[in-house]
Amino acid sequence: MVLKTKLTELVGIEHPIVQGGMQWVGVAELASAVSNAGGLGLLTALTQPTPEALRAEIRRCRTMTNKPFGVNLTFLPAMTPPPYDEYAQVIVDEGIKVVETAGNNPGKYIKKFKEAGIVVLHKCVSVRHALSAQKLGVDIISMDGFECAGHPGENDIGGLILLAKSFNTLKIPYIASGGFGDGVGLAGALAMGAAGINMGTRFMCTVESPIHQKIKESIVAADEHQTQLVFRPFRNTSRIFKNKVAIEVNKREQNPNVKFEDVKDLVSGARGRNVYTTGDPEYGVWTAGQVMGLINDIPTCQELVSRIVVDAETIITKRLNSMVVPKSRL
Repeated sequence: MVLKTKLTELVGIEHPIVQGGMQWVGVAELASAVSNAGGLGLLTALTQPTPEALRAEIRRCRTMTNKPFGVNLTFLPAMTPPPYDEYAQVIVDEGIKVVETAGNNPGKYIKKFKEAGIVVLHKCVSVRHALSAQKLGVDIISMDGFECAGHPGENDIGGLILLAKSFNTLKIPYIASGGFGDGVGLAGALAMGAAGINMGTRFMCTVESPIHQKIKESIVAADEHQTQLVFRPFRNTSRIFKNKVAIEVNKREQNPNVKFEDVKDLVSGARGRNVYTTGDPEYGVWTAGQVMGLINDIPTCQELVSRIVVDAETIITKRLNSMVVPKSRL
């Protein structure tokens, strides 16, 4: 059995599995490994310090795989915004075929990418936002449930509701994101009309992931209770690994007059990056999803993707088929 979906057809991949964009994680080693395994690997543009560094990383990734891979470009509030126009131009100039966009006001960039013939996959945390993205001309929606790592939005709507509503509302394909890490999830997502799944935390915990081995082991040791929501008072909610820093951030956020400056020293990007390089899970804030409750090992990307696909196929062809009773026997 081959799981052919609108996602696999649009982006030219073997399996309907996407590696989501992740700051400090989405580099050539991981993206190429996912693509070589038959999924869609994504480089994270803003992990690279400059647009020219992104160009070099794209070219480096091409030396590691001849399969399709894409680039994630996320637009988030910042005191000094990155040069998004320049990053977008590099993506176009380098002939990237798939872009994952996320964040605020992506309209002009979506238009630019579509004019260049690029397939645009846009991350949304509500059906309302997905409908807006559909009007902007994106090709695929990545519907992110409340379970996801990173930014789940402010509405706290879980994946089951978002996927079911997407099935009845959207006219373009959508994939499921947030809480996915095994064949059960893939089979369930397909049953709910999704064209595939997007996995972040699960791919963090693979051999080719560039983060420190001790952080991978922390993910394996953790469960679904080991995440925490921060930045809620600033309406920029983020789901992160529950550690001493996360607990202190929440403590400071209890002040009704809290300002971002009150937690800035704890949540700096430099501290978060050092978690991945030093292997100390308590050093700073780092994103992780509730899917940690389903992660029990550190496989290669090839082993992981193959296992997920085989398990999903078995569920679809055997377990679900065995539950269907012909009318003649009723």
